[in-house]
Amino acid sequence: MDKRYQSLEELKVFYDRLQEQYGALELDSIYNGGCEDNPDICFVFMNPTGRNIASLKSWCGPKFPWIGTKNIWTLFYEVGLLNEDIYTSIRSIKGSEWTSDFANKVYDNVRKNRFFITNLGKCTQVDARPLPDKVFLEYKGLLEQEFLIVKPKAIVLFGNQVSSIVLGEKISVSTCRKKKFIRTINGEDFVFYSVFYPVGNGSFNVSKAIEDIKWIRDNL
Repeated sequence: MDKRYQSLEELKVFYDRLQEQYGALELDSIYNGGCEDNPDICFVFMNPTGRNIASLKSWCGPKFPWIGTKNIWTLFYEVGLLNEDIYTSIRSIKGSEWTSDFANKVYDNVRKNRFFITNLGKCTQVDARPLPDKVFLEYKGLLEQEFLIVKPKAIVLFGNQVSSIVLGEKISVSTCRKKKFIRTINGEDFVFYSVFYPVGNGSFNVSKAIEDIKWIRDNL
């Protein structure tokens, strides 16, 4: 993508087109959310699933990541990026009980704690089925546009596949924990770290992910 975009809103039309090509047609794209003005950390996950109730056609609220889920918010709470009252509220309700107002309240707290949440792929699947590299590569240029717009101080890439595609080299998280990668995008340098994927099949590595994210925060 040669053109440089000025707002995240401009990118949504491309995400929606790719949803039609690679996602579940009965679900919507999930975009991104959080602090959009030079956040301390940008967290990059793989792609959303139908567990995020914001992907439903009937959802009238924001299309932010992880709406209606629990486990990832435990990670953010454990690394000190989510206030206790918000975390307690998330743990006390069912995913289906999230409302638009509550989602906005959670993301107000995300913005307050100066982090940004996105996925490499925005194509929502009905479940956590693996996607081939070629699909994620369709989104790489769009994700780089997000970085250029948001300008995070550090970018955390979750898992081997996301890390390898974004960094453009074969990455094994276990061999590069706490290693800083510098990549230049459109003349601007960005700092990246590769961290174990903390949910789903990667949940057994969540303690390592928490340790590394705390270290990254301390070394910004």
